[in-house]
Amino acid sequence: MIDKIRTDKQYKQVMAMIESYIAKATDGGGFSSLSKKESDELNKLSLLAEKYEDEVLQIMPLPVTVENIVNVKMQEMHITQAKLAEILNIGTAKLSQILNGKRKPDVPFLKAVHEKLNVDGNLLLEKV
Repeated sequence: MIDKIRTDKQYKQVMAMIESYIAKATDGGGFSSLSKKESDELNKLSLLAEKYEDEVLQIMPLPVTVENIVNVKMQEMHITQAKLAEILNIGTAKLSQILNGKRKPDVPFLKAVHEKLNVDGNLLLEKV
């Protein structure tokens, strides 16, 4: 077992191990389906990865904005801006301008994001 992550290669190996435990838990009815040993190892690996991220990668969380929320949804759905514009029933130019901060999101856009992407309406209104 790794006691400290020293290289990017080790970090990727640890992340792959974490993902395999998460996949097992997801397929097997939750984290309670992991054995005590597996659960302990998952916790240890998670702490090692978090420490490496904080000290070496210095991953900064994205600010919560309407633009970032929509971008994350696009990534989750594995779709392009053009496909998202189609889903939201808006023009690609308008979507591009909103996502690039050149245009403020309007009510029809926010309503479409709420209804079509299942984003909490209150969250959207707080971030406008």
